[in-house]
Amino acid sequence: MELSNSSWAKTYNHLFVELADPRTNDWFLIKNPVPGLTIIGLYLYFTLKWGPRYMADKKPFQLQKTLMVYNFLQVLVSCFLFYEGCFAGWLTTYSWKCEPVDFSYSPEALRVARGVYIYFLAKMSELLDTVFFVIRKKERQITFLHMYHHTVMPMISWGVTKYYPGGHGTLIGVINSFVHIIMYSYYMLAALGPKYRKYLFWKKYITTLQMLQFCIAFLHSSQLLFYDCGYPWWSVVFTLPNSVFFYYLFFDFYYKAYGKAEDRTKSITEASNGKVNGVKNIANGKVRNTDKED
Repeated sequence: MELSNSSWAKTYNHLFVELADPRTNDWFLIKNPVPGLTIIGLYLYFTLKWGPRYMADKKPFQLQKTLMVYNFLQVLVSCFLFYEGCFAGWLTTYSWKCEPVDFSYSPEALRVARGVYIYFLAKMSELLDTVFFVIRKKERQITFLHMYHHTVMPMISWGVTKYYPGGHGTLIGVINSFVHIIMYSYYMLAALGPKYRKYLFWKKYITTLQMLQFCIAFLHSSQLLFYDCGYPWWSVVFTLPNSVFFYYLFFDFYYKAYGKAEDRTKSITEASNGKVNGVKNIANGKVRNTDKED
């Protein structure tokens, strides 16, 4: 038993201390995965079981002011992260082909590390998206895509903060922050009420933008297969399949939400035209072929 405990302790120390970035390892929620996984576990339990059961016999909450403030704060955080990502690295000193992590304690390196950490905290705060859906009884919004995205992203960003807070892998976070500026701006306007609905015609383009980000992430990450700058090439084992899977999920969502709606509109239009033509045929005494044409 002592050998087993000793072996476990060595493995734990190797995984969560020796391999970790000492600059970020002691930051809140980063030292070990238990606190973060506990939050995600409670989130899943509330979303999938306790929350819907609690709200079953209650009226949905409106939360208009809460949603306005929440979405506004998310826009501000996303703007900050996008700015920091661009001017702390990607528009200044970073290489678009391959960029290693700067593990030094220089102001520039620490600036990037803090940005990655704030990105992680933002992903944790976004779990409230689903909480609001539950207490507002918006069950249709809680899709597999939504749950997968909100569960996986905090875990990925925790790992990046703990082990590789900077370098090549941060580009997707910068792009994602830009997408979230657009997305949470939409949600903020939607929370203002029905009178602003006419300004929200661009909803489906947000999904298109989300699909584009995963295409960029795939192409950018795949460069690690051809260029060696010290950033771990094995990260593509996670990033490439995940980019493909996310793209598929968002494409499937887009088709179900917008493609099928367009098909239904087309079908309704064709059916209406068929009825009109049928009436015309009857009026003209051409009843015999009408049923076949319909």
